[in-house]
Amino acid sequence: MAATHSTPESALDTLIAAGAVDEAPDGTLTTSDEFEKTLAIYHDIYGAVSEEEFNNTVVELFGLDPDDVEAQLAEHDVGRADVVAYLAAQSFLDVPVGQDMLVLMANLLVEITPSSPVPAELTELDDDSYESFLAANPDAVITVWRRNCTPCDVMKEDLGDILEQVPEGVAVAGVDGEATGDFCRAFGVDAAPSFLWFRDGDLKEHESGRRSPVELSNVFDRVY
Repeated sequence: MAATHSTPESALDTLIAAGAVDEAPDGTLTTSDEFEKTLAIYHDIYGAVSEEEFNNTVVELFGLDPDDVEAQLAEHDVGRADVVAYLAAQSFLDVPVGQDMLVLMANLLVEITPSSPVPAELTELDDDSYESFLAANPDAVITVWRRNCTPCDVMKEDLGDILEQVPEGVAVAGVDGEATGDFCRAFGVDAAPSFLWFRDGDLKEHESGRRSPVELSNVFDRVY
C-alpha cells in the first residue's frame, strides 16, 4: 500500500489544481468546501460500516490477503479516515490517477485537517476519550457535530440557550461525528446534530436533527 512512483509535492499540486485543496497566500492548506462535501458522502458510507465490511473494502481496493488485512492495516497505520480520503479523492478528481498517487493524496488530505465542527464552548472528545469522560461523568450529554451541516450551524446559534437548560452536575461535551467512528457505532449515531443523554452511565435518550432549546429542555426534564 506504500506509494512508490509519485511524490507528496506532485500529489499536492494535483489536489490544488483539482480544487480539492486551497492554498492561502501564507502557504496554509485547507480542504475546499466542495471536496468536504464529497468527503462527507464517503464518510457516511464507510464510517459506520462493520469492521468486516471495512476490511472487505480494503481487500478489494488494494488486493490484500483477506486473512492478513488487519495486520497490513496496522503495519501501514491505515485507518478509516485514510480509506475515506482515498475514495473521496478518487471520486473528486476529473481524471484517473494511479493508486500510488491516490495513497499519497489520502495521506495529505488526512493531515490537512479542517477546524473542528465542535463548538469552542464544549469539551471535545474523541474515540480515545469518550469512555473515560462517561466514567468520570455518569450524568452527561454528548453532542455530535459535522462540517458543512446547515442544521448544526443553526443549532450553534442557540447553543447558549441550550446550555442554560443543563442541570447542575450534568457534564456536556461534543464530538466530531466524522472523526469518531467508534463512538457513533457504539451508540447508533448516523446523523448530526445529535444529542445523547446519559444518566448513571447509561444512554437514556438520543435525538438527531435540529431541535429548539424548548424541545431539548423537555428532554432534560425527562432524563434528570
